[in-house]
Amino acid sequence: MNSTWPSFANRREFLQQTGTGLGGIALSWLLAQEEARAGGTSSGQSALSPKASHFSGTARSIIYVIMEGGPSQMDTFDPKPKLAELDGTLMVRENIKSVQYSGKRYYVKSPFKFEKRGQCGMDVSELFTEVGGCVDDIAFVRSVYAESDNHPAALFQYNTGLPVQGNPSIGSWMLYGLGTENQNLPAYVVLRDGKPFGGNSSWSNGYLPAEYQGLQFRSGSRPVLNLQSPESRREQERGLDLIGALNRQHRDARPQHPDLDARIAAFELAFRMQTEIPETIDLAREPAHVQSAYGLDHDDTKAFGTRCLLARRLVERGVRFVQLWSGGWDSHDDIANGHRKAAARVDKPLAALIRDLKQRGMLNDTLVVWGGEFGRTADTNEGNHNKKTQGRDHNPHASTMWFAGGGTRGGVCVGATDEVGERAAERRCHLRDVHATLLHLAGLDHEKLTFYHGGRNKRLTDIGGSIIDEILA
Repeated sequence: MNSTWPSFANRREFLQQTGTGLGGIALSWLLAQEEARAGGTSSGQSALSPKASHFSGTARSIIYVIMEGGPSQMDTFDPKPKLAELDGTLMVRENIKSVQYSGKRYYVKSPFKFEKRGQCGMDVSELFTEVGGCVDDIAFVRSVYAESDNHPAALFQYNTGLPVQGNPSIGSWMLYGLGTENQNLPAYVVLRDGKPFGGNSSWSNGYLPAEYQGLQFRSGSRPVLNLQSPESRREQERGLDLIGALNRQHRDARPQHPDLDARIAAFELAFRMQTEIPETIDLAREPAHVQSAYGLDHDDTKAFGTRCLLARRLVERGVRFVQLWSGGWDSHDDIANGHRKAAARVDKPLAALIRDLKQRGMLNDTLVVWGGEFGRTADTNEGNHNKKTQGRDHNPHASTMWFAGGGTRGGVCVGATDEVGERAAERRCHLRDVHATLLHLAGLDHEKLTFYHGGRNKRLTDIGGSIIDEILA
């Protein structure tokens, strides 16, 4: 009997001749999975369409404030009187190797005064006199810790859960889990100037579909370029309809490229943004007293105040996640002047943001998170000690973060560091715990929010993470 099959078919020949068999089935399944992850194109729904949460959450939106450089815990919200006793004496670390701790080291007292604020009696540095007036609406965690003392790696971990590039940021995970309410604005906005340590990996979608990446707004009057078209709106609509049809035809013929949906969605969003973005970013629509409260009438607070006010307007319109950056906290030397300048830029705008959200009834479902990529050491190096320009170096073993609104308890303080603020000692909270708590407040179970990549289901909290129950309302 004649047969097209060889007498002894090897594995490659078998799969080549059974394209609709096991190999074909596996390939079809993988492509279907990728299509589904890219946004459910088979159902015609956008990847950013609103999705059901795992349970009822309290935070509809999150404003994630990043003090780039690493603010000092013992100079802001975690006073350490012991440092005043030890000031100028030699500090010795045993069995710890790091460039941050090389050579002779000397304890440094805080150059800032602390005062108890609010009904809760929270200790607050003179650096944050305005935020100090909001402490009864803020939950403080003094015992946050991580692993890396390197800026890029620490920022990756602060924003993506892991100290390496290539992973989705927490904003991307939120969009993946919840979608967004406003289809005419970017769902995930980044407010900062330039690029941080490590570039834009801090707001990357990583291995999640491209629709979930953050969009950086520029400073100034044109945060998003090329929004205005020289054509009339009707002419533009007709042209975009034709381009859209051609794009979808191109996409349908290439199911092995799920990222094409992200490109099409980006074009369509850009068109819708032409109408909504100009109104959203027009801060002149705000009353003069609101602009003044955010510090827009002073040079030192204008830049960050503008971002804070814009963040409020974005979440007010349904934007899911806003990253809000301010730098200048990397005070290796002269921390007295360095931290004073960095705090002067953000104190008033941050307090205005909390008060404004509360006054508008938005603080109940908007979570404001404050922190930096790491804390700072209790000591300084020999050179700065001798020059009397004492600073503090990177310290991933202890930092303070705070949380306002979005279902958190105001006026509470969780955890503690050791007597000099060097290490988290009581109720230690890893960054994974912080991320798990933020997802929980948004209505997402961090153990169930997974994405299959690299041969396993991955998640923001990786292999750990526990809810910080003490800060939940």
